[in-house]
Amino acid sequence: MSSWKIENNAMHRTFEFGDFREAFAFMTRVAFLAEEMNHHPEWTNVYNKVMVKLSTHDAGNIVTEKDRKLAEAIDHLVP
Repeated sequence: MSSWKIENNAMHRTFEFGDFREAFAFMTRVAFLAEEMNHHPEWTNVYNKVMVKLSTHDAGNIVTEKDRKLAEAIDHLVP
């Protein structure tokens, strides 16, 4: 999980894709995964980039095991 950075009590990672369609498809896969895990990212998308921020709001907006597990699962969605 070395590509995730922890900063300001959150895990951050930017994913880059070939185009908007690929980025949006990735976001859709993450959305289904996040719903299964009942842990949802804060994110933004600009064209082919998806910026993801993870923290556990009900634990006081800090990084918890929930965030680490979701980050690892997200990592498995990208080649």
